[in-house]
Amino acid sequence: MTTPVDTALIQSLDSQHFLHPFTDFKDLAARGARVITRGEGIYVWDSEGQKMLDAMSGLWCVSVGYGRKELAEAAYQQMMTLPYYNSFFQTTNVPAVQLAARLAGLAPKVDGRAFEHVFYSSSGSESNDSNVRMVRRYWDLLGQPQRKVIIGRHNGYHGSTMAGASLSGMSAMHAQGDLPIPNIAHIEQPYFYELGKPGETSAEFGVRAARWLEQEILAIGPDKVAAFIAEPVQGAGGVIIPPDTYWPEIQRIVDKYGILLISDEVICAFGRVGHWFAYEKFGYRPDLVTFAKAVTSGYIPLGGVMVGDRVAKVLIEQGGEFNHGYTYSGHPVACAVALANLDLMARENLPGRVRSDIGPYLARAFTQLNEHPLVGAAESCGFMAGLVMVKNKATKEAFDPRLEVGMRCRSHCFKNGLVMRAVGDRMIIAPPLIMSHGQIDEMMTLIRRCLDDTLAELRAAGHFE
Repeated sequence: MTTPVDTALIQSLDSQHFLHPFTDFKDLAARGARVITRGEGIYVWDSEGQKMLDAMSGLWCVSVGYGRKELAEAAYQQMMTLPYYNSFFQTTNVPAVQLAARLAGLAPKVDGRAFEHVFYSSSGSESNDSNVRMVRRYWDLLGQPQRKVIIGRHNGYHGSTMAGASLSGMSAMHAQGDLPIPNIAHIEQPYFYELGKPGETSAEFGVRAARWLEQEILAIGPDKVAAFIAEPVQGAGGVIIPPDTYWPEIQRIVDKYGILLISDEVICAFGRVGHWFAYEKFGYRPDLVTFAKAVTSGYIPLGGVMVGDRVAKVLIEQGGEFNHGYTYSGHPVACAVALANLDLMARENLPGRVRSDIGPYLARAFTQLNEHPLVGAAESCGFMAGLVMVKNKATKEAFDPRLEVGMRCRSHCFKNGLVMRAVGDRMIIAPPLIMSHGQIDEMMTLIRRCLDDTLAELRAAGHFE
């Protein structure tokens, strides 16, 4: 039983002392933070006793649901054995080594390319900072120090550190802190609904969108481009799912110009799209794979980079000392929890369930939202989905951004006991991978109710005919 919480006191202390991420501090202090006190399965409860279906898995991470005792026990046992030791000074620890071997075994080979090595961090942001260091070190060692430029995508997300935020294509982030840092470039995202031309098929658009990368490489100079980084499916940008033709063309382009390919799978790995790693689903061959979040189901922070043979061989055989790392690289408790989490996911066949059972079930249910008057497009990939709300379905006319329709819908979600994320006027979900068909039905009923409430609010204010 959860100990009762003095909500007003916690909210007061929160506004006085806690600076939240991606938050208007003054606005939050005026409203008061929602205090989440416990979780069980796919649900969380706040300090007022409201039960909410968490359709965002915390923040894309609690894949096995809340309250899994196996993970808590793994943390406890490791804390009692060896709570911490560093990985500097020619030392290692058992869980870090075992996890590296496990991840190497899970990462499938594509056309002979293997991932036998792992570089640990504590988050996706740190992992992508590490990618920048490794990529530039790789080219330096090959005698091509001019290859420094890393190309990302507009609306892509790769973290919020200086390097991570620079790799990300979020204009609001770039507006603060003199970002991006030098030698980072961006191309447009593969968003067919918004960027497709009249009469153009999704397949045709996928090839055209991929070729924006080639255009950028040629504009910069092929001898100056080090790598291309992208999410298999853009998550924080609104669950932007590329056409099937996109990734094969990206692979052709990076092969043609010899640049490295970084697959940022902080959101997509560990079953989210029905495979342990998403590059297997989409059929491309990355050189580096970023991971975090679901590797421990969010129970404890852990991130890292799967380093492919092409890069690892150069770093190991030619690199000497690599002057980069973190205090918590290979943290024994985090790695022990990750091992227990991967055991649990394998035992319950969560990637397989997403691929052949609950993923297709969600797809069928979510597609039906296209019938709603507010919804311009609703689509899913594995166990993540997004829909865009528009003023006119026929013309794709968007709402005035000042109306903040997405935030209005999110407010109705909380009122109705649903955690759903707003990205502009896109509403997105990435639920825990343990859901039953009945729970998916429950979630879809809540989503429809929230869309109906948003529509009623807009009509009452004269913003929707």
